[in-house]
Parts: sequence; structure tokens; C-alpha cells
Amino acid sequence: MNSIELISENISKTYSGKVIFKNLSLKLAGGDSLTVLGRNGSGKSTLIKILAGLISANRGDLFLKENNVKVERGKWYSKIGLISPYLNLYDELSAVENLEFFCGLRDENGSDSKDRINSYLNKVGLYEKRNEPVKNYSSGMKQKLKLIFAVINEPKILFMDEPRTNLDSEGIKIVYETAESHRENGILIVATNDADDIELCSDSLNIEDYK
Repeated sequence: MNSIELISENISKTYSGKVIFKNLSLKLAGGDSLTVLGRNGSGKSTLIKILAGLISANRGDLFLKENNVKVERGKWYSKIGLISPYLNLYDELSAVENLEFFCGLRDENGSDSKDRINSYLNKVGLYEKRNEPVKNYSSGMKQKLKLIFAVINEPKILFMDEPRTNLDSEGIKIVYETAESHRENGILIVATNDADDIELCSDSLNIEDYK
């Protein structure tokens, strides 16, 4: 059975001399789920970006292991999915074109992903609008498209940063179903202040405890 672990050892982050958090350690394995809590601007998104390998900590160590073997930082992208309001889409391209481009970058086997793309677009209710430029999408539609980006390659670790942003009740239901499905075998990490989101995870961490 394939196993995955995400381990941080005393990681710290500062910006312009300001401590965002310090000496934060955690160890998560397949089946674990964690909610990252804290006030707006407290550093939740910064921690998510560090754990996802998008930015670096100032101090400490961060490891991703698969079957007890460290994964090279350059190969983390194939193990991780992230949904977040700050991710950008190509507005001039359609949803299908955005996803085809993304899958082409990440699919090492170069396999045809058209059926997979259409299946996900149908699941989130965007199939009928699949060929329209993303610039014509509402903010909620864009957030649903970002959800597809996060999960289409079936990542081992799924990060959700404020996943309810701009979503209606139908979109929130889709996000919750996705989170519940993923946490069964992978690692789920959710940054939020919403009480309903907190229920998605079995454990929690308040970023403000590490100031």
C-alpha cells in the first residue's frame, strides 16, 4: 500500500523582521486531516504555501515522504493539490483549455485527459460552459474550476485555503464532498475560520499559538 507523510520540524517564517510563526512542527500521514486556524492576516495562507512547497521557511526542515523515501522538492507537484482564492487562471482561455494545459504540464505519461476533464467539469456544473473564456465566469464558477485544478490528478495531499470563498450552497457541498472523499486515504489540510469547515478535519492547529 502506498503511504505518504508530510513532516515539518521547527519551521519558522518572518517577513521584514515580523514573526509570522516560529518553531512549528507537525507530522501527518495518509488518513490524517488538519484544520489551520487563526485570525485574518495571522499567517494561515503563509503556512499553507510553505507546506505545499510554494515558498520557503526561514528556518526549520520540511519533508515529504512516500513509502518512507524522501520525495525530491522538484517532484512535490505531482503529490500535491491546492485550492485557494489567490491562484490565477488564464482568463483568455476556456475552462477546457486551462485544464488541458495544466494536465499537459503534470501528466508525465502524456495520456489523453479529455474524458477526465469533462467528467470533473460535469461534476462541478461547468460542463455546459466548458468552452467559454474564463474571463466570462463569475467568481463562484472560477472557484469551482480551481477545485478541479486541485484534484484532477488525484494528489496524495490536498490543501484547501478558505475553500468556501465565493461559493454558493451547491459549490460548498461539492467542496465538502471532495474533502470527505480525499481524507479517507490522503492527507487533508484546511485553512479556515469557518465553523463548518473546521468539522472537515479530525485535528486542528491555531497558527497564533506559534508567535
